[in-house]
This record gives sequence, C-alpha cells and structure tokens, in this order.
Amino acid sequence: MIHQMRAFGQLVKLSHTIFGLPFALAATALAHRQAIAMGERGLDVLRVVWIVLAFAGARAAAMGFNRIVDRRFDAANPRTADRELPRGVISLFAAWTLTAVSAAIFIGAAAMLGPLPLLLAPVCLVVVLGYSLFKRFSWSSHLVLGLALALAPGGAWIAVTGSFAGAAVPTALMVAVATWVAGFDVLYALHDEAFDRTSGLHSIPARFGQVGAMAISGALHVVTVAALIAVHLIADLGWIHAAGVAVIAAILAFEHAIVRPGDLSKLGRAFFDLNGWVSLGYLAATLLDMTV
Repeated sequence: MIHQMRAFGQLVKLSHTIFGLPFALAATALAHRQAIAMGERGLDVLRVVWIVLAFAGARAAAMGFNRIVDRRFDAANPRTADRELPRGVISLFAAWTLTAVSAAIFIGAAAMLGPLPLLLAPVCLVVVLGYSLFKRFSWSSHLVLGLALALAPGGAWIAVTGSFAGAAVPTALMVAVATWVAGFDVLYALHDEAFDRTSGLHSIPARFGQVGAMAISGALHVVTVAALIAVHLIADLGWIHAAGVAVIAAILAFEHAIVRPGDLSKLGRAFFDLNGWVSLGYLAATLLDMTV
C-alpha cells in the first residue's frame, strides 16, 4: 500500500508542489489584506484549506493527464522511460482514475470557495490539462505551462476577495509566475532537445537550439523580476519584500550562470534546488513583510 502511494506521488510529482503553491499562498495573504481594507471578512482557516485543496487537485489532475497522454513518448525517451506508466507500476486505468478524482476535488473545492471560483474552474481546468497537448504543435508550450501555474495566484485572489477587485496586484504576480515557470521549463527542456526533434515534438530548444533557448529563458526571467517589482510597487510593500525580490533576482542570475551551452551538468540543480528557493523565498518575504 505504501509502495503504491509512493508511486502515485511520483506520478504526479508531489515534490514539485514547491514551485506553485508558495506563490498561491503569497497571493492568498495579499488578497486577505485587500479584503480587510475593503471592509470584508478576509481569510479563515477553512478557506485556506479549500484553496490548498483546489491547488492540489488541479495540479494532480494536470500531472496525471500529462503522464497519460505522453506515455508513449515517455517510453521512447531514455530520460523518462522509467516513469510509472511506461514501467507498468501504475495501470492506465488507475492513472485515469487519479486524474478524474483530482479534477473533481478541484471543482468541488472551487464550489466551496464561492460562485465566481466555481464559474472559472472549468476554464482553468481546460488550460492546465491542455498544456500537455500543446507540445505536439507549438514550441510555445512552455508559455502555456507558465500560464497554467500562473492561474494559481489569480485564483487564490478571487477565492479570498470573491471578485476581481484590486486585480492589478494578482495580474502582476501572475505575469511573474508565468514567465518564471516558462523560463525554467525552457532550461529543463534542454535535456530533450534531440529527442523532441526526432519525435516531432515542439519546444523552444528544438526550435531555437541551446543558445537561443538560453537567451529566451533569460529574457523571460528578466520579465519575472520586473513583474515582482511591479507587485512591490502596486501593493505598496516594504523593505523585506524588496529584499526578497532582490534575492530572487540573484538566484535567477546564478541559475543562468551555471547552465551553459554544451554543459548541462548542473541543470538538475538549476531546475529543482534554485527554483524551489525562489518560490519559498518569495512566500517568506511576503509574509514577513506583511507581518513585520
């Protein structure tokens, strides 16, 4: 039983929750401040639970669907051939069941958060599931992945405020998340540049090569920092948040310094370790700034 649960956790990459959830929680905190300023009740513990469940459900559904539709490509790619579906550790039926249950949890949590989150939930589900098919016909699939994760802070804001009030703050944060995710996904796709070309899959590395892909990734991360600065200014945050943004800029600069054309040996560290610190650092800086 424990082995099976671990396999399901690997299927949907639970460890990668570290990338998106902290930004959703940061948006939740900022939205709470907005709600209080508008004379509304703001957050309570149960609402936070529903937001986390909505995030977890949408993310698990997206990852499950991705593994299902990509299973033949995963089996043919030496880097991904040991994933759970190609190895038969998890059956296709079980993967579909997990995906459907996760999507239902997302819709159910959205319903508990209010009429507007419920109304927007199916649209969000189309985006987060549709990413998996985009790489079949467009190299912009990285941008779609960025959009999919960027929906989380926007959704959290609406879940707390119940409206689009103060939309400039979550919009800037969504731009930051979208470009940050797309930027590091472009770097990660360098692993599969040759495989994507031979398999007819589309990606920025396959289209523009290593040098072009790294330049595009760097440009996306410049936009990330600019968008975080915009959040800082629009939300009128303090020096702790500013320091956090500065640290994030330094981390992203270091990430690009250690991944070079022809040398992808540090790509794993750049993808997981450094980007994990980006998301956790931003949440910590936001909460500390609002508290202190």
